[in-house]
Formats: sequence, structure tokens, C-alpha cells
Amino acid sequence: MRIFADGVESAGYQCIVPPMFEDLGVFLRLGDATDVVTKEMYDFEDKGGRHIALRPEHTASVCRAYAQHRPTPPWKVWYSGPNFRYERPQAGRFRQFDQVGIEVLGVDDALLDVEVIALGWQFYQSVGLKNVSLIVNSLGDNGDRTRYVEALALYFSERAHQLSPEALATLERNPLRVLDSKRGQDADVIAGAPTIGQFLSLSAAEHFAAVCAGLKTLDIPFTVNERLVRGLDYYRRTTFEFISTALDSAQNAVGGGGRYDGLVEDLGGPATAGIGFALGVDRTLLACDAEKCFEFGSPQIDVFVIDTTDGTHALRLTTLLRASGFSADRAFDGRSMKAQMKGADRSGALVAVIIGESEAEQSTCTVRNLSTSEQTTIPLVDLQSHLQSIVGPKQPRRQSQ
Repeated sequence: MRIFADGVESAGYQCIVPPMFEDLGVFLRLGDATDVVTKEMYDFEDKGGRHIALRPEHTASVCRAYAQHRPTPPWKVWYSGPNFRYERPQAGRFRQFDQVGIEVLGVDDALLDVEVIALGWQFYQSVGLKNVSLIVNSLGDNGDRTRYVEALALYFSERAHQLSPEALATLERNPLRVLDSKRGQDADVIAGAPTIGQFLSLSAAEHFAAVCAGLKTLDIPFTVNERLVRGLDYYRRTTFEFISTALDSAQNAVGGGGRYDGLVEDLGGPATAGIGFALGVDRTLLACDAEKCFEFGSPQIDVFVIDTTDGTHALRLTTLLRASGFSADRAFDGRSMKAQMKGADRSGALVAVIIGESEAEQSTCTVRNLSTSEQTTIPLVDLQSHLQSIVGPKQPRRQSQ
């Protein structure tokens, strides 16, 4: 979370916390042909008789907030938190799953699309993932998408006898979503289907060309896949996915997003351009495990404070050390010196700071290097500088305003 927040906040994004549940109507705007709406939402009536739903994704809630409060555009926000979808749990897919993401509302600029994609790409690099690839596509404007869907409907209907029963059911709801089928029976039919590039308007084609050029300018490798449609009906123009080739399961998309111009208008706001992405925390962590990004194990503790008086010195000292940038822990329950030293060893701390009766009386402390067993007694006022000489310099943590 800290890595993601630091990255997007450096680009001017502010944190937003959408509600865990909303009026059902907010999420119906995701599209009545999507699985999220037709099969996966947890919705119910509350005690006031209001029909509400647990959040299946963040974008609709962010757009509802924009429509309601009308912040000055461009509105750049980031979020994190759980979503809920009723579906069969499998590898990389859960009924409760966490996402982090960004949204930008009020700007229709291909270079903004590039910025959004680049921030996602840079996040995966910052956590050490090497086997992530970027796929991009354009779904065109409203008219382009309508013509494309009509062409797909005709094409798949003529070959209905070759499609799986599941694909036939999808065809009735949304021909575009048939392209998402991973079933072997549908593969040959999908391979011969029309592609969106044949239906793009001049403005949509120029927008997509500018996105691709911008990605090349930033040396971000990508592949154009005209079968990429994403799972929600609100996408227009730019769409993209981040795929982890380190994951063996069919659920190998670790993040994705796109442009959704018109969604704010559907929610009662003014016509507003919008683009964003959501990155799956669960799948990203699975990919990190597969690539062994976090082999260093548990977080490193700098200092373990041992207090054989009444524990108050340890309380005060761990608080001060943490505020100064050190990671610090201690024992509780008034344990003996021997028990506290065992706790220090188990913690993996680099240094033990010991305060007994004599140290407390003289305002000193004994600093023991747990790697070399060397120890020295110093004034408490010199402790932070002495610790920095052992564990390295630290930056004080920012205090809440």
C-alpha cells in the first residue's frame, strides 16, 4: 500500500474512501449485460427498505461522488479496499478481494491515458515484478462500439452451432463478451471474428495512435490485442490489462482499466471524460510469490527495548524511536530479564536497548549489538545517534496534521 500510495501521490493523486455499499442503482450503471450485474452482486434491502449493494468495484462509486459533489476537474484520486462479488472461488479469484486504483475525471487527452497506464506499470516494477506484460486496445466511441457489437452478433449467430452453451448464453446478453471465452470449443470461432480496428472512427483511431506513441516515448513495452474488451460495459476508447506470465492459472490478469467517458453522465452528472485502473492486490501478491519478490521474510526490527523496571520506560522509548524512523518492539507482562532477552533474539532485532534500575536512575541505557554481543552504556540523550551508527540513518515519520 505504501509503495502504491507514494507512487501515485507523486503524480498529484489524492486519497478517496468510497463507501462499502451504495444504492443498487449506482452499480447497475456497470451494464445490465455484465456478469457483475446479472450474477455477482451482493444486493439486499436494508431496514429502511432501500435496495443497496455491496461494492463490486470502485469506479462507479468514484463517479457517483463526482456527480454529487462536482469537484474542480481534473479530479485525480486513488483508492484502496475490498470489493465483493458472488462467484465460484478459484485460484486468484475470491468473493472478497482487495484492489488499489486511480481515477481521473474531467480530462479527454490521450497523454493522460499514457500517464495512467505508466503509473500502473511503474508500480509493478517498484514491487520487483519482472514477468508482467501490458496489453492495450481501443473500443472506440459509442457509435463504433455499437457497429462492432452488431457485426459480432451477426458473425457469432451464423456460427452458433460451433459455440459452447456458455458462449451462446453470453451471446444473448452481449456479443462483445463472447470474445472473453477461454473455452477450447470457442477458440477457432473467436479467432475468425471481426476486430474492433475495422470499426474505429477517425477520432478514436487518432486517440489510440497517440496512446501507443506515448507509451513508446516512455519505453513501456506493450502489445495491441484487438480481442481485449474488459469485463465491464462502460469502457470506451482506451482499454488495457496487465498480465502476469508467472501465474499458471487462467486468472492471470493482475490489473487493468480504461477510459469510461459517459459514466458520470449516466449517474446524473455532467458529461465528463474519465479514465482509471484497478490493480488486484491478491493476484499481485500471488505473482510476487511466484517470482519470489519478497524472500527477505518478516519485516526487520531495528531495536528491541528491554525494561526490567515497570515497563514505562519501554513504552516511552519505543514510541520515541518509532517517531524517529526506527522500527522498535518490546516485551510485555513484566517478564524477567532472561525472558525479554529471548524475545529480543526471536524478534530478529539488530540491537537491544536495556533499561534496568541503575540505568533508570542515571538516565542512561545499555545498548547491546545482538549480532556481535558487544554492549555499551550511554546517556539516553545520545541513544538515537548511537543507534544510527549501528543500523544506519533514519528519517522521522510524518506526523498527522
